[in-house]
Amino acid sequence: MFTTRLRFLTAGESHGPSLTGILDGVPAGLAIDEATIERDLARRQKGFGGGGRMKIEHDRARITGGVLAGRTTGAPIALVIDNLDHAAWRDRDIAAMTIPRPGHADLTGAIKYGHRELRLSLERASARETAMRVAVGAVCRALLGEFGVTIGGYVTAIGEVHTLPEDPPRDDAVFVARFAAAESNDVRCHDPAAAARMHTAIEAAIAARDTLGGVIEVAALHVPPGLGGHAQWDERLNARIAAALASIHACKGVEIGTGFAGVARPGTRSHDELRLDGTRITSDTNRAGGIEGGIANGAPIVARAAIKAIATTLQPLASVDLAAGTPASTKYERSDFCQVPRAVPIAEAMLAIVLADALLVKVGGDSLDEMRPRFAALRRADLRDLPLDARPWRFGETT
Repeated sequence: MFTTRLRFLTAGESHGPSLTGILDGVPAGLAIDEATIERDLARRQKGFGGGGRMKIEHDRARITGGVLAGRTTGAPIALVIDNLDHAAWRDRDIAAMTIPRPGHADLTGAIKYGHRELRLSLERASARETAMRVAVGAVCRALLGEFGVTIGGYVTAIGEVHTLPEDPPRDDAVFVARFAAAESNDVRCHDPAAAARMHTAIEAAIAARDTLGGVIEVAALHVPPGLGGHAQWDERLNARIAAALASIHACKGVEIGTGFAGVARPGTRSHDELRLDGTRITSDTNRAGGIEGGIANGAPIVARAAIKAIATTLQPLASVDLAAGTPASTKYERSDFCQVPRAVPIAEAMLAIVLADALLVKVGGDSLDEMRPRFAALRRADLRDLPLDARPWRFGETT
């Protein structure tokens, strides 16, 4: 099994007292405070198409372990987010839920655990859990920032409205501009014209008592080459990123680089041809999305996540009353109409968690002071770092 340096767990129910997170493996000396985490949590709560719960909660992560005087100690970091909506559920009888909603974990959770009440699955399977992922991701983002790595994201599709398809850029400045533009509107799309059409599409879905999904693109800039590996299947950085993004609620597909669109091209137009810039090895394109052979190549890492339309709809869907054993229609549970804009910081958080772990695996170190010189010594895509001498060799010989 591939070695990891970071581990995180979350616990808590959607309407329980709180969410809890434990992040283990963060090196000592990282400056972190609750305000830094709260900025990302606030972004998760903003986005057109969100539901009523966002008017109730004001997410704030309390750091209860692993940080002293504003810096990490190397011990596990403990985080708690209170659920303000818990007050409305505490000490009251809750109506039985016996009709599973298609597309949720209601039925599958009951099959797995034998619950007599479907809400027991709903409470933990809820996307409310992603608030803690964003908090954990904010810590990982701060760690990556110490080494110049930045992460951002934006929406490229809502329903049938898409931005113009294109290959992932190679230029960091293009992504920086996109990150900023996406935060300037309530659908988090970097293209103003597409953003206006997306807003209209969500309005139409709300009027139709329906929901919409979409596509999110996330990118990591200044990632050093050499993260990840090709020796085992679970070392591959693309595989680890894909798994992390696919774990997000309602995610049904992940692409790296040109993804599925790229397979329609012949090989001569599918890859990133190399050239020399002085002694530096580079390319003009980024079709691979910053990863080749499971290893980061130094270009921006680009991934997309397809988020399905929320299955909780105001319009009833056909189902079965499991207690009565009769056909039934679903009953509406409070939900978003379109969660895609709010899912952008969640996707960023999952990418940050994977890359922070990959960085720690690569350079090691129990403190930032140990990591910095090791990071500075990493090989780059430069002829001066590549000791190839063009000598013939045989298997069994020392090369």
